[in-house]
Amino acid sequence: MNAAQLVREARKRHGLTQEQLAARASTSQAAISRIERGLVSPTVETLARLLDLMHEELVLDAREVDYGHDRTLYERTLSMTPSERIEHGAAFANFVQRNLGAASAP
Repeated sequence: MNAAQLVREARKRHGLTQEQLAARASTSQAAISRIERGLVSPTVETLARLLDLMHEELVLDAREVDYGHDRTLYERTLSMTPSERIEHGAAFANFVQRNLGAASAP
């Protein structure tokens, strides 16, 4: 759910008009409208403040992503320069080519 949906749905749950929410937030109805239509993306602080004015709490959460594979090699390449990445990639390609050739030999 995006910020526009959060504000609009919370406002409607509390039976407030855009004008009423704007008055609580010391802003204009037009500003609330722009947020709710997604024309303006409020900062996290502004979003939390608007929700707080409606007695709601903004909860952000971060979780580790399971990519289904080990990311050690990927993370190691992030510290390499572009030329080191190319050199590393070429060495890997040569390794694979040599081993595929050996595996397919009778």
